[in-house]
Amino acid sequence: MVVSNERKSELVKQYATHNGDNGSPQVQIALLTERINNLTEHMRSNTKDYASRRGLLQMVSRRRRLLDYVRHHEPQRYLDIISQLGIRK
Repeated sequence: MVVSNERKSELVKQYATHNGDNGSPQVQIALLTERINNLTEHMRSNTKDYASRRGLLQMVSRRRRLLDYVRHHEPQRYLDIISQLGIRK
């Protein structure tokens, strides 16, 4: 459920807007998406893990807020990031 350091650095490098950027909304959305995908796989085999389900819903809500922020401030970047990550509108 935790993103490995190598995978995290790959995502940061791919979605960073400038060198040393690891906190921009695009990077945060990419990292949350990776964690959500991992936790979704966990939930498929552990359907009664309600604590993890709550955490998953919180991560999805946080990602939705970040996506709304990006959509409001930079609409083209919003479209780019949802297409790259395969997120539905």
